[in-house]
Amino acid sequence: MSTRTKSARRDARVETSALVFAALGDATRLRLVTMLCAGGALSIAQLTAGTAISRQAVTKHLQVLADAGLVHDDKHGRERRWAFEPTRLDEARQALDAIAAQWDQALGRLKQFVEDEAL
Repeated sequence: MSTRTKSARRDARVETSALVFAALGDATRLRLVTMLCAGGALSIAQLTAGTAISRQAVTKHLQVLADAGLVHDDKHGRERRWAFEPTRLDEARQALDAIAAQWDQALGRLKQFVEDEAL
């Protein structure tokens, strides 16, 4: 695989992860994802029950989550049921793991440098 292909794939993963992080950066959307993870597929009515958030607002938040690939909807009669889609979140977690590994390597090199200079 060429360096250019690897770079393009890495850039695509970064863009996808950025959408996920942006979508989860809102407290309402994070609550919706939490509800969908715990309760399975839910309707708008179920997602808004007991909250002060309007159905229209929840629909807009769900669309942002859908655009990021975190949720999908299925129509059941006249009702749409929304469900969590874990694939994008797993990809974002892998991106964070890669960043953490890079930091660990950099800190290891810094530690080695400091120890070498102290001798």
